[in-house]
This record gives sequence, C-alpha cells and structure tokens, in this order.
Amino acid sequence: MYRFLLSRQWVIVTLVGLVLIPVMIKLGYWQFHRHEHKVAQNQLIASSLAARPVPVTELTAVGRVLPHHDMWRTVTATGTYDTAHEVVVRQRTAADEQSIGYYVLTPLVLGNGDAVLVNRGWISAGNDLTKFPDVPAAPKGKITVTGRMMADETTAASGIKDTRGLPARQVMLINSKEQAKRVGRPMLGGYIEQTAPEKSGGTPELVPEPDHDSIGPHMAYAIQWWLFAAAVPVGWIVLVRRERRDRAAAAAEEAESPREAASAPDAQAVGQTADFAGSGETEAAGDAATPAPANP
Repeated sequence: MYRFLLSRQWVIVTLVGLVLIPVMIKLGYWQFHRHEHKVAQNQLIASSLAARPVPVTELTAVGRVLPHHDMWRTVTATGTYDTAHEVVVRQRTAADEQSIGYYVLTPLVLGNGDAVLVNRGWISAGNDLTKFPDVPAAPKGKITVTGRMMADETTAASGIKDTRGLPARQVMLINSKEQAKRVGRPMLGGYIEQTAPEKSGGTPELVPEPDHDSIGPHMAYAIQWWLFAAAVPVGWIVLVRRERRDRAAAAAEEAESPREAASAPDAQAVGQTADFAGSGETEAAGDAATPAPANP
C-alpha cells in the first residue's frame, strides 16, 4: 500500500523534510536568543540611564576596556577642550536616521592631564568630503560635560571598516587607543556621548538616547520558524495520503479496463443476433405480404 515511499522520488522528499525540521527549529531558537538579547539590552539601557551620574573616572581609566554593564551610564567630566586635536567621524546618521554627516569628536583634558574623548554631536557633511568641515566651536575654558559612557568602537563590534588614507582629521571609528597615539597624551578608555550642556543653536546636534522600548520582530520570527518546522511533517502526511489515493484510483481504473474489454465481445454477439433476428422477421413479413398467384 505504501511501497511507493521506497521510490527514489519519495526517499529524496522524505530526507529533505528530515533535514529541514531541525534546521528550522535551530533558526527559531536563534531568533529567540536574539529576542532575549534585545530584552536584556533594553533593560540594561533603561537601568543605566536611570542611574545617578558619576564622575567618569569611577567607570574608566587610561587604557581600560569599558565593561558592557557600564555602557550608557551617565557620567560627568570637568576639563578643557583640546580643539587642536579635534576630529570628525565619517558616515554617521543624524537623529532623523536618514541624513548622513559627521560626529564631532573632541578630547577633553582633565585636571590630572589625562584626556577623555567627547562626542559633541552630529553635523552635516557639507559638499566637500575631502576637507575638514566647518565645526561649531567648542566652549573655551573649564567646562563640565555630562553624557552617556560608551565603549570604544572596533570593526569587529560595530561592523564599520577602519578605512585608511582618509582626509586629515577624519576617522571612521571612535577609539580612545587610536586617538591616544595621535594626541600624544594618556586617554581614558571609551568615550562620552554628550547630553549636556546643549549647544545654543542646536549644533552640533546631540546624539539622542538609544531606543530601549522596541523589542523588534525576533520573537515573531522564532514562532514562524517553529510553525514551518511543524508544517513539514503535516505536509508530508498530506502528500503521502494524496499519493496513496491517486495510486488507488489509478489501480482501480486499470482493473476496470480489462473487465470492460472482456464484456465487449458478448455485447457485439448480442447485437449481431438481434440483427439476424430482425432480418428474419423482415423477410417473413415480406413473404406474408406477397400475394399468391391467381388460378387461370
């Protein structure tokens, strides 16, 4: 009844289904783990933003790699801007998530001589990308900056390629170690994403706080993959039953054909007998209708 399952076609279909089921289940768990990561990330951002501000030196030090759990913590730093070593970070998006321009990155020299990088905000790229843009001047004298503590950017973590040969004072990544080499003074690990004070006139445009409300579509994708995995055996059963029904119908039709062929000669003989009888009756009727010859 189900011997057709041993055919080449059905063996391939079955093997493909058996491969797809674990693959789809694994893809579902991959999306589920991404959902869990997003939820944990949102919780970390929310708690970090709600924490009380602390001096930047409580979270980082020269050459230190900022731990992930200290990301987005609000910090304060007091010092003077070193505008001579100011750079811009290329290919950065404004708050509208559409306009492409630069981040303005300025070292803030602290009282002990160490420096910390401050992302002062976003500016438009302008028309000539080969020249250093017109950057709003940083405040002069001693200033206290408040902002979110961020980890150094790397190509591995950000996916941004650290392109070489850029125009003077332009970089691709915000990295304290690279800037320490360029500036020639000790640099605290990580950088500050400035939130206050806000520049009059709105430029540079301060970087908005990260979204920590949206959880993304990952859970929906996980459920979809698991439903696809469940649909594979169901679809396989439907196809098997359909194939069995079609084969049974074809077998019944083949069995009916010889029976009809065998009964066909009998029907022909009956037809011939009927024709013969009919012709006899016709001849008899003809004889009866012929008048007898008259006597002379």
